[in-house]
Amino acid sequence: MNAFHNKKSSDKEFSIGQVAEMFHIPISTLRYYDKEGLFPDMPRKSGIRKFTGREIECLHVIECLKKSGLDIKSIRQFMEWCSEGSSTYALRRELFLKQKSAVESEIKRLEKALDMIRFKCWYYEQAILDGNENRLNKMLPDQLPAEIQALYDHAHEK
Repeated sequence: MNAFHNKKSSDKEFSIGQVAEMFHIPISTLRYYDKEGLFPDMPRKSGIRKFTGREIECLHVIECLKKSGLDIKSIRQFMEWCSEGSSTYALRRELFLKQKSAVESEIKRLEKALDMIRFKCWYYEQAILDGNENRLNKMLPDQLPAEIQALYDHAHEK
């Protein structure tokens, strides 16, 4: 069984328009992916692309890898590895481990940014209530309420 085989939906066929709607991506993106070789075994009927469950599952992986920051060239390499079979399992696993690390780092960066935003929301709520920032400025940088202090400290970590 291949890396993208999905027995449940492999018999059903979808048009390029249906798939574009399903994934909320332009038809031109799907054509580009096909041109780049990301759907190597996609069936065609009278020259028209027919997406099966295999391509749908493949597209889920492509979109995941793309959102994780992987470029099309690397995604194409992954797809080639899938076509090569079990001898490339270690390479595929390594690719996913690398992307996992990249996504975890991005999440940490975004959590820090989110804590700054949460702090600033609280800060300006208080400034609105007080009509000025005087009380708040006296609390900075280390006399804030505990929950807010934690946000502030995390947002300011080096």
